[in-house]
Amino acid sequence: MNILIVGVGGQGTILASKILGAYATLTNQDCKLSEIHGMSQRGGNVVTHVKMASKVYSPIIGYEEADMILAFELLEAKRAISFLKKGKTLLANTQKIYPISVASGVALYPNVIKELENSDYKKYYLDALEIAKASGNIKTVNVVMLGAMSYLLDFDQEKFICALKETIPSKYIEENLKAYQAGINALKENKE
Repeated sequence: MNILIVGVGGQGTILASKILGAYATLTNQDCKLSEIHGMSQRGGNVVTHVKMASKVYSPIIGYEEADMILAFELLEAKRAISFLKKGKTLLANTQKIYPISVASGVALYPNVIKELENSDYKKYYLDALEIAKASGNIKTVNVVMLGAMSYLLDFDQEKFICALKETIPSKYIEENLKAYQAGINALKENKE
């Protein structure tokens, strides 16, 4: 399973990859993680490669090698789409974080959903920011998305919850467990 996590600095992409790494360990899989971030502290993009299998030899996912793109921001989904295998899955948060060129009026934010409409991928979109707000903490967008992804990929939810508990500090675990379940529920509704 090759999962590319993309987002903007501060959205928790690296924490999400660590949670997936903990899950892989709990399910007796080898796992390799690799992260690439441009000016992430200033709202730049962050890309995290997660590979899980019985044996993983390289941490980097090449073009058209990802089984899933987990996008925490909509424009980052568009930027990463060339890494997705045909027929595989894009799970994207509909949140828009405007890059400097858009915020300054030099460029327009593209209609990403329309641009990806006719592509050969399975696509699921969630307003993870609103779901996180309703769950009690907007900083749990990443865990909302992980909940949706774990449901979509039929991950062992009990072991995934253990991975959350191993990775997230105990004082934040309850709000993250709530966000995780909200992500599962949102994707169930989305699929029906």
